Order: sequence, then C-alpha cells, then structure tokens
Amino acid sequence: MPALSEDFGRFLLTSLEIIAALVIVAIGALALWAIVAYIVDVTQTRQAIRRNYPVIGRFRYFFEHLGEFFRQYFFAMDREEMPFNRAQRSWVYRAAKDLDTTVAFGSTRDLRRTGTVLFVNCAFPTLGEDAVPPGPLTIGEGCPQPYTTASLFNISGMSYGAISRPAVQALSHGARKAGCWLNTGEGGLSPWHLEGGCDIVFQIGTAKNGVRDLEGNLSDDKLQQIAAIPQVRLFEIKLSQGAKPGKGGILPGSKVTEEIARIRGILPGQDAISPNPHPDINSFGDMLDMIDRVRAVTGKPVGIKTVIGSPDMLDGLFRTILERGNESAPDFITVDGAEGGTGAAPMPLIDAVGLPLAEALPLLVDKLHEYGLRERVRVIASGKLINPTDLAWALCVGADFIVSARGFMFALGCIQALQCNRNTCPTGITTHNEKLQRGLNPADKAERVANYVRNMVREVGIIAHSCGVRSPRELNRTHARLVLDNGLSVPLDTLHPLPTED
Repeated sequence: MPALSEDFGRFLLTSLEIIAALVIVAIGALALWAIVAYIVDVTQTRQAIRRNYPVIGRFRYFFEHLGEFFRQYFFAMDREEMPFNRAQRSWVYRAAKDLDTTVAFGSTRDLRRTGTVLFVNCAFPTLGEDAVPPGPLTIGEGCPQPYTTASLFNISGMSYGAISRPAVQALSHGARKAGCWLNTGEGGLSPWHLEGGCDIVFQIGTAKNGVRDLEGNLSDDKLQQIAAIPQVRLFEIKLSQGAKPGKGGILPGSKVTEEIARIRGILPGQDAISPNPHPDINSFGDMLDMIDRVRAVTGKPVGIKTVIGSPDMLDGLFRTILERGNESAPDFITVDGAEGGTGAAPMPLIDAVGLPLAEALPLLVDKLHEYGLRERVRVIASGKLINPTDLAWALCVGADFIVSARGFMFALGCIQALQCNRNTCPTGITTHNEKLQRGLNPADKAERVANYVRNMVREVGIIAHSCGVRSPRELNRTHARLVLDNGLSVPLDTLHPLPTED
C-alpha cells in the first residue's frame, strides 16, 4: 500500500506538471496571438473598429456573428431596431462590400403592417435585354449652366465638421466612381469635397457658411468664387431639415477645429449654431428674391431644401410663383421628411415636428401638378431612404432623384452607435479625434460608397423590371400599393390620385 501511494503521488505530481506546462504554453500562445492580432489590426485599413480598438474590436464581429443564431433569445429581431433595423443595415453593408444581397427562407418583414409598400408585379416582366439604365434629366433648363445627370441616387448634405475629413474624402472619391453628386451640407466647401472630382451641390444654410461676408450676410463675390469651380453644379438654399425643422444647424464646439472654423468663417472651439431662419427671408417673396439673386450671380440652377409642415406652405409658395411667372420658381425642391437627420438636434424636433416623407412627398408632387409647375421644378426626395424598396416607392410617388445621408454613413462603416452629436464616433465618421479617424481609410471606403450606389440602382431596376417597365424612372403610382389598417392594400394612385393641372 505505501508503494501504491508513492506511485499515485508521483503520477499526480507529474500530471500537475504537465497541466501547468500546458497552461503556460496556452498563455504564451494566447499572448503571441494577441501581439500578432494587435499588429495586424493597427496596420490594416479595411475595418475601422479593429484599427481603432485592436484585438478587442474583433469581438464585435464575433458577437455580431453569434447574433445571427441567438438573437431570437437575447437580441432584437431583424425588424425591431430604430432608427434603422438590422435588416436595413445589413443590406447596405453587403451592398457596399459588393457581397451577395440575396436572402433565404422568406421575408422577415411583416407584410400586413399599416403603411407597408407592396409593388405590383407584372404578368409579363421586362426581359433583361429590354432593360435600360436610368435616363438623364436636366435641372434648370433655363439657366446659363443647366445640370444634366442620369444619377438616380445621390449623397445628401453632411457638412465637413459634422463628419470627418476622411469621411468627406471617401464620399468625394466614391461619388465620382459612381457618377453621383455630393451635397456639401451647410458647412461650406472644403478641399476634401473637391478632392475626388465628383459633381458638387453647394448648400447655403441659414448661417451662409462659405459664402458670407464678415457680418454674416450673403456675399456675391464669394458666390461667384464658388460658382467658378466647374465641379459645383447646383446651389441649394436650405430652409429646414428633417432632424430639426425650424431650427438652425448645431455643430458642438468640440468639433469646430481651426480648419473648419476657417472654411465656415467662424471662431474655433465655439458651438456653431446657425440662425433658425435665414435672417433675410421673411416671406415667400423674399425666398424667390434670394433664388433669383443666387441664380443670377452664379448662372447655375438653384433650389431649396425644406421640411413640409402643411399644404398651406406649398399653396403660398406656388401662388407667389404664379404671380411672378414660372421663371421665378426654384429649379428643384428637396423635400426632407421629418424622419430625416444625421446630426445633433433637440429630441422634440426629431420626434414630433414636420410631416414624414410618406405624406410630404406625394403632397409636394400633387401640388406641383395642381399649380402647373411639375415640369418646371425637379423633385428630390430625402429622409430615411436607404434600401431599394425605399427608392422604388419614392420614384412611384413622383420623385426625380433620391438623396441619402445615413445610408452612405452605413456604407462608410457606421454601426449606429448614436454618437453623431459627440466627438466620440467609434468608426471615425463623425469625429475629429485623429486616433479614431485613422480607422477610416478613404480609399477603401470610396469603393464601398461606389458599390452601394451601383447595387442600389441595380436592385431598384430589378423591382422596375418585375413591375413590367424598362427603367426605374418609368415607375409610377400604378406600380405600388399601400397596406391600410385592416391589413389589406390599396393602389397608390387610388390613395393619392394626381390632380389635374391648371
């Protein structure tokens, strides 16, 4: 028995030594892996999270993968999150990476939900050889320098300041690759907007950033300087935006760098709060005066961006136009739904002010028809339109062009961290923290921006062909239905019949 005890003791000691050795080897291997992973993460440029948070950032993708299997027990379902759910974001991510966007085993979308849009498939869909790309449209035909483009899907206003330099660079290069335009937002025109060589829409906000004199008034000299840049094709006077109808832009002082202050003509480090309205616009007549002034000075098409509060607003504007003559009308109107918005805004304005796009867009199109202005004024739809079904619906209702901001933020790698109003965006898109910005590689993200546009237009085309038309711009209200409270759908042209033009 004593010999057996000694043998067992030696066996136990040997086993513990082996276990200890294995543990040391495992720890060493783990440490070696962590060192290698750290080096790989900080030097790669494709994933901002891994570059900004080496090693730790890898767990995001691991848990995201596990979520595909465990979300029904522990995480939100595909269609539950706000402002954009997992299904919406996933399509953008895959489209931007040019990956397969097909899904299996049926839709996770509740097709009986009130407001759901259903498209009317044709008994005899369009053949592939009969399909054609979106045709060109001209904005501002009466201007000395009209703008003609076939671009269907474009980048909405995001100011340099609200978003970072590498984000603007990626959008600029990506827009050129895709053949779409890039809106500057109200923060003025930076070298990074021009860097990629894309078409530019210069937005004039209530603070007149980039085209203001020392007193903050609109400067004809600076307008001429901007208009002399060939890439600048349109001027957009921003009256209001979906995130904060009736309130001017808000850029926290933490994001107002020396460079941004110089471009805007303001002081660095201080909150940049634009006036609620344009101080020099107090009536529809004033609005048309400014449109005429900018158009005369620049020679380029001029339009407005606005959130619609009621039909009375459009009636007042269009009656004033008819009194002056159709040539006084804006060359385009960008209608932003109350659900729009990428930056900092008071919650009451985000949640409860302005009409959502589902009501505002058909209202605008119908009023243009009613006043005989539809052929004169191009319609640009904005507000939470990030997937092919969103664009196809807007085209059915009557939009000429669609713009998106948050869709392109997802294409850049946004993970909906809801940090846009701070200087702490983990993906480097809405921060001026250089450590976080370095995770966003403009060259790689430019490809994703271009892929997003191409795949968007391709899949909107798929819907159009299913409806029996050759091209997305041939879609109209007969091609869509809207689900009502009883779960049944009605044709869109029945719900929103076009009025007869005067």
